[in-house]
Amino acid sequence: MKKICVTGAYGFIGKSMCKVLIDSNKNVLGLVRTLDPSFNLTNVEYKSVGNISSKIDYKNLLLGSDCVIHCAGKVPEMHKKDELDIYLEINTKSTKYLAEQAVQAGVSRLIFLSSVSVFGNDTDRVEYDIIEKNYNNKKFSYKDIPKPKNSYAKSKFEAEKLLWEISARTGLEVVVVRIPLVYGQGVKGNLLRLMKLINYNIPLPLGSVKNKRSLIGIDNLVNVLNRCIDHPNAAGKTFLVSDGEDLSTPQLLNYIASAKGRTIRHFPFPTGLLKFASIILQKKDEMNKLIGSFQIDNEYACKTLNWKPPVSVQEGIRRMVQDK
Repeated sequence: MKKICVTGAYGFIGKSMCKVLIDSNKNVLGLVRTLDPSFNLTNVEYKSVGNISSKIDYKNLLLGSDCVIHCAGKVPEMHKKDELDIYLEINTKSTKYLAEQAVQAGVSRLIFLSSVSVFGNDTDRVEYDIIEKNYNNKKFSYKDIPKPKNSYAKSKFEAEKLLWEISARTGLEVVVVRIPLVYGQGVKGNLLRLMKLINYNIPLPLGSVKNKRSLIGIDNLVNVLNRCIDHPNAAGKTFLVSDGEDLSTPQLLNYIASAKGRTIRHFPFPTGLLKFASIILQKKDEMNKLIGSFQIDNEYACKTLNWKPPVSVQEGIRRMVQDK
């Protein structure tokens, strides 16, 4: 029976990852910052490692593990300073240190959760659709060259490059999985705020928003990560994963409202004015996430791994809403 180590095992993704590994009859080691029995899952061995840094002694903890799924890391936080050195310490240097000690401990494969934000902040490219005879946002694919713009994205891309260097030098099998916005049971951040907003039944000025964003439900994400553990075609690859159904912000809100047994009203309002207002209010990044497009092509991951997202978007959203 394989032993899998999950970093960030108490986190949104890490906890769900541990659950699916247990259901797959794997031995699971969960690394967490501080032990809290109230968060513990049955049949998971938890170890405390303190704050994420490049000074953690991973080697002895990883002895006997076959694969590491690296979920831990620093994610962007609204209204906080974008400090590159902090992101590099937590997301880049500590990842390098983890990989090097994983090699020393005899780990054969490391799966790294990266982000589609390595491509930039939005899909600001267009292409002409000869069938539909119109211009559409061009989806990012695994072949596209990353152009990270913020500190978080830069730290993730730098970590990717270091992992490929370690892999070439040591033979460690590396799998990089770049993920978009993840939703599902236990979600926090912007999605949680949107879910609460719907409860107030306030008409929203999003009727003119025609954006498209790629998402992935937590159950689909942990499903594909589980497949990457021992799939022979996964090693040495970089995958972009999503549900395969891109949504506009109004569509997403409608799905959430429907799952809550509610309806939501959108009234038309010029998107240009929304963008202008966001600049005046210094909320440009938040508005871009709300009305901008960011699409990725998951075809390479689906074909290479013989994978199909098992949970539909509507079902994934229903599970997220019912969990609240």
